[in-house]
Amino acid sequence: MSRIYITECPRDAMQGIKTFIPTELKLEYLQQLLKVGFDYLDYGSFVSPKAIPQMQDTPQITPLLQNQQTALLAIIANLRGAEDAVKFDNVKYLGFPLSVSETFQHRNTNASIEEAYQRIQEIQTLCNQHQKHLRVYLSMAFGNPYHEEWNAEKVISMAQRLRDMGIKNIALADTIGCSTKENITYLFSRLIKALPDVKWIAHLHSTPHTAYEKIEAAYQSGCRYFDTALMGFGGCPMAKDELTGNIATETLILFAQKNNLELNINLDELNNAQSIAQKIFNQYH
Repeated sequence: MSRIYITECPRDAMQGIKTFIPTELKLEYLQQLLKVGFDYLDYGSFVSPKAIPQMQDTPQITPLLQNQQTALLAIIANLRGAEDAVKFDNVKYLGFPLSVSETFQHRNTNASIEEAYQRIQEIQTLCNQHQKHLRVYLSMAFGNPYHEEWNAEKVISMAQRLRDMGIKNIALADTIGCSTKENITYLFSRLIKALPDVKWIAHLHSTPHTAYEKIEAAYQSGCRYFDTALMGFGGCPMAKDELTGNIATETLILFAQKNNLELNINLDELNNAQSIAQKIFNQYH
């Protein structure tokens, strides 16, 4: 039986909510998600509270998350954030956003693309020193709204440069929901063939009715790692369509069940997590 791997992304689901979600409620949700048995949990970020106020309690929450089965992943945007994250033994992965768009790179990390590569090299060195793994997200991998040059060859070239730097965890991120089954197939099939030793991750945003076909396109192109969020909450606030959010974890589970794919998750605990998610996202939005 083939296996697929899930990164559950509550951080992505919560970070755009302006009303602060109480730390105790966040912690309850994250601890319940750990019981589900996801392979990875994108749970928080070590960034400026001014930039992402919702994630300001990540340092408080982190030491309270203990689980052997699920690897914790924290987002960082610079070396200082990485230095904060590596202090915690239970954080195994650091995630850094590298954009195909120069405009978005400045908006997201206050740096140029070239400066971002320099940060990645520094953070990669830090990760090696602390036995952590660096996952780089190629954001705007499927296009952007800024009328900048975009093509698949640029994405492939940037991925190749990352691999040459020693990065072996790369996510293709569809920041504004403009991926299609055609460009998903084109990018993943070429990148997986060109760089087979890289762990390729699909971080896709979608409207509900196209989510399944996007998962199918990535899987059939060789991708086995997927970022999802319960009930499809979250997504980029710049998405033009309010229905464009994260791929729903439930849709990925449905795909796995229909195709007889192995998932190491506890469905009863998943139901409990869904109940807490509804409590959070119905009250805070």
